[in-house]
Amino acid sequence: MKRPAHIRTAADREAALARLSEAIAALRTPEQVTALLRDLCTPAELEALSDRWQVVPLLLENLPYRDIHDRTGVSVTTVGRVARSLTHGAGGYLAAAEALGLHRHRTETLA
Repeated sequence: MKRPAHIRTAADREAALARLSEAIAALRTPEQVTALLRDLCTPAELEALSDRWQVVPLLLENLPYRDIHDRTGVSVTTVGRVARSLTHGAGGYLAAAEALGLHRHRTETLA
């Protein structure tokens, strides 16, 4: 991705992300969020985001990576990345999963 001529600081990037997060949180329906995502993202980016999200509930059920790949077609590498984010990430996947009522089983197997 091409950077603007001026150099953005980490604080600038964090502030921009915070503004985007506020915009997403202000939306009231899944349809509104979908519309924003379609405007923000390329089709490939949407596919990558959707792939990652569909892996989350299966990881929370402690399915083996290969089984998740077989069910979803998502690469084992991506499954592993999502699993690492579930255990060592910022907590977003878990917050969203909990908000949707998804439950984690045998959490020790995710580590």
